[in-house]
Amino acid sequence: MRYRILFLIIMSVMMGLILINCTSNTSSEPTGDSTANPDSLNQSIERGKYLATKVVICLDCHSERDYKYFAGPIKDGTEGMGGEVFDEKIAGVPGKLYARNITPDPETGIGTWTDDEIFTAITRGISKNGDTLFPLMPYINYNRMAKQDIMDIIAYLRTLKPIKHKVPERKLFVPLHMVYPPSLQASVDKNVKPPISDKIKYGEYLVRSAACFDCHTPMENGKSGQPFSGGYTFHLPTFTVTSANITPDKETGIGAWTEEMFLQKFIQYREKSAYLYDPGKLNSIMPWAFFSQMDDYDLKAIYAYLRTLPPVSKKIEKHPTEVAAR
Repeated sequence: MRYRILFLIIMSVMMGLILINCTSNTSSEPTGDSTANPDSLNQSIERGKYLATKVVICLDCHSERDYKYFAGPIKDGTEGMGGEVFDEKIAGVPGKLYARNITPDPETGIGTWTDDEIFTAITRGISKNGDTLFPLMPYINYNRMAKQDIMDIIAYLRTLKPIKHKVPERKLFVPLHMVYPPSLQASVDKNVKPPISDKIKYGEYLVRSAACFDCHTPMENGKSGQPFSGGYTFHLPTFTVTSANITPDKETGIGAWTEEMFLQKFIQYREKSAYLYDPGKLNSIMPWAFFSQMDDYDLKAIYAYLRTLPPVSKKIEKHPTEVAAR
């Protein structure tokens, strides 16, 4: 389990033909345009906000989550400031990582970064100073996203409140060249985002952008198991939880779920009152407070795509009472 991320990357690359996400754009480099129409800029920011807070959920990792409440909603006032810890128990990281500060603070955040530099970090995992980002940051997914969607996310990040918060340096037990994805695209210009009218392909795009594969695919004997069949166990300080089987198996997955049942599973958390309680050891790492805010059509598109996956019969114990030593 120690090097789960390495194997996830390899498996994610192999899944490239299954999980297709893309975009089209004629420019080879992202560019800022200070003369852009204000209405267009506002639309870009709104689209970026939707993606960053409801689909790609940048703020889920780059803010502080409060696990005294169900599903760990973020703490008000910490949006984008970074500092969350990821290690072997929480994310299978060979060492310890800290989510970076992505607010526009010029000293501790990305306030001095250009659009190009942020774009490169998001889509290729290369920082402003040339450092390689550890692929817990799912840039292998974002490398397949629509270019305009990435630019919209950047436009939104520029609007975050600057927070001065210096994040500790990472501590890894393996060299980064061992885990860097081997086949990232040098350019995302030829990617094509599916039209929303193609519900299955569009749902596939959303599933990849949201990195559903990463948490819902297990590790078995040091290798990635059956995609989306669940079974990866997260060990947090106050609870242990195992990801669900979201394949369309009727007995152990979501095969018996109707579209309406799937939709209701998410939208029940649209109001804070649904998750602002202490669940104790029966908590969840699934960021329901974020994903529940996706619009109904996008959630239905995700359901439509998940229904096309091969069903896997595997019963999941969501909250194991005894966990084998890792």
